[in-house]
This record gives sequence, C-alpha cells and structure tokens, in this order.
Amino acid sequence: MFFLPISDDNPTRQRPWISYVILGLCVGVFYWQISLGVAQQAAIFGYGMVPARLFGAPLDAAIPNPVSGWTTLFTSMFMHGGLMHLGGNMLYLWIFSDNVEDSIGRGRFIIFYLLCGVCAAFAQALTDPSSPVPMVGASGAIAGVLGAYLLLHPRANIRCIFGILVFFRVMNVPAFLVLGGWIVLQFTNLGQVGSNVAYVAHIGGFIAGMVLIPFFKQSHVRLFEPAHSKAFSVSRVNVSPAHIPNVTRRKK
Repeated sequence: MFFLPISDDNPTRQRPWISYVILGLCVGVFYWQISLGVAQQAAIFGYGMVPARLFGAPLDAAIPNPVSGWTTLFTSMFMHGGLMHLGGNMLYLWIFSDNVEDSIGRGRFIIFYLLCGVCAAFAQALTDPSSPVPMVGASGAIAGVLGAYLLLHPRANIRCIFGILVFFRVMNVPAFLVLGGWIVLQFTNLGQVGSNVAYVAHIGGFIAGMVLIPFFKQSHVRLFEPAHSKAFSVSRVNVSPAHIPNVTRRKK
C-alpha cells in the first residue's frame, strides 16, 4: 500500500518567504555536497552534528573539525544524507511550514525553526554523548513545525494519495491523524537496532514545537482552528503506464 501527503486545505495571509528560503538553502547545500565528490563524507563529518565533538569527548584526529561543535547544531540542519532524505524533508516542509510561518510571523519563525532544530539535535546527542557518528538533516527542525501545526490546525485536512498496485485515490485526512500517526511511528521505531535514522531527534523536535508554539504564535492566532474542507472525502487519480498521477495541487 502506498501513502503520501501532498498538500493541505489551509489558506495563508502572506507568502511564506522564510520557508522558501529554508527550502532553497537545503537544496543548495545538497547540490554543494554532491559537487564535492569523494570529499562529501569529510564535509558531513565536518559540518554535521557529532555528539562527541559537542560534549568534548575524544575524537579521532583524522575527523575534520572546521567549525566548533556548537556551530554544527545549525550547519547540520541544512545538510542531508541523500536525495530521498532531502526529498522527504522538503515535502513535509512545503506542506506544513507555510501555515506555521503565517501564524508566527517571518522574523519569529526563523528563531522558532532554528530553536526546534537545536532542541532536536541536543535530544539525539544526549542519547549517546560520546558517539562519533555525525547527524545531518532538517528533520528535527521540521518535526518542530509538525508539532506546532498539530496544535494550530489539528482538524485541517491533509490531502493524501493512497495507492494499491495501480489504483490511486486522494483522500482528505485530518491533520491529527496524519501527524499523530507520524509521531507514533517515531516512538515505534525507537528500538530498531542499527538504524541510521535519528528518531530521538524527530521526537525532541516535535515536542519542542508543541511547547514553543503557544509562546511564538501571534496574539490574534488561535490554537485548534477548524477545518476548511470535509474530512475523508475521496477523489480519483487517473493513472496510465506513461502518465504520472495528475492531482490538482493547491499550495500557497
């Protein structure tokens, strides 16, 4: 079975320029990573968040150290480990960040986003302070956006593509189910042995977003806003062997 969120039903009052800039920076940094060729791994170790470097634990002298451990709390947010990693993060940023930015305001959204990312990185680092393994990705900061969205718009409908074999449908699914399911999945996967996914960072960022949003949102913005469309309404997606599913995309 195939499941993919593609958009939401929430209008915005202004264009989310900060979200666009963050998305552009992540894509640009990833292009830079690829351009490094074999040196990309050194860049990930140099600018990724390495818990051992952050907490002053001994590190192999061969590991690059171009910036301080504290600086990597920020640089690591804009790097990614692969195209799928980047694509998944940017999809969720595209769907959910515009409404959160609209509710907070552009200037404060920058602080909110970075603070969620830092909280996420710290949460992951505290699980193994002596680890020499670098963590990269916007997932923790975006998880904070998801946590904020859940409190702001729990009843908003997320348009999701469901598919079995070649049969696809688009369904409106309430945000509390989509995001609630996402965070439950993070907790479920915590016990995976050998996983290279920073699930603790996701959980830490999500909780940070939920805690911070009441203080960051503008005074006129309410929590628990109602939906703008009918939940669980279904529409058809036409698919042919040479045709990509054609879904009307409404994104601010």
